[in-house]
Amino acid sequence: MNLQTKLIMSALCLGALPMAQATDFEDFGKVVRVVPQVEQINRPRQECRTEYVQVQAPPQQRSAGGSIVGGIAGALLGSQVGGGNGRTAAAAAGAIAGAVVGDRVDNQNNYQGGVQEQAVKQCRQVDHWESRNNGYQVTYDYRGRNYTSLMSYDPGERIRLRVSIEPAQQ
Repeated sequence: MNLQTKLIMSALCLGALPMAQATDFEDFGKVVRVVPQVEQINRPRQECRTEYVQVQAPPQQRSAGGSIVGGIAGALLGSQVGGGNGRTAAAAAGAIAGAVVGDRVDNQNNYQGGVQEQAVKQCRQVDHWESRNNGYQVTYDYRGRNYTSLMSYDPGERIRLRVSIEPAQQ
């Protein structure tokens, strides 16, 4: 091997020496304290209830259709009774009676106004607070020194550590 090759090999070996000395290994530390990191979140919700209130109801329109049909039917039935002037009087009386009966039958379900109960729905927004865990602040002891780390889980009584040792750079 010539001198130039020996120098290149020596330089490469010296350059790789720090990497050869760097070591990673796993060890365990003793957990000293675990503090949950809790966040309060407001998720408002709507609460509703139904109340019944008294209201003044407007009168409804009366229909004339029942009076007309009843009057015609009464007149036809009345004209079948009696003779001469009595027949005309019976037709008139039948028309009046038929109109009254037809009006009552047609408008019997119409509300004539007054006080009425009405359901009223009332809603409001209410705060609803929830607690959410965002992780754990873990304090652990490793070789007489305390370290703190945020973790997504509670490690228990001991924590697995990855230890890396490297020589100091000058």
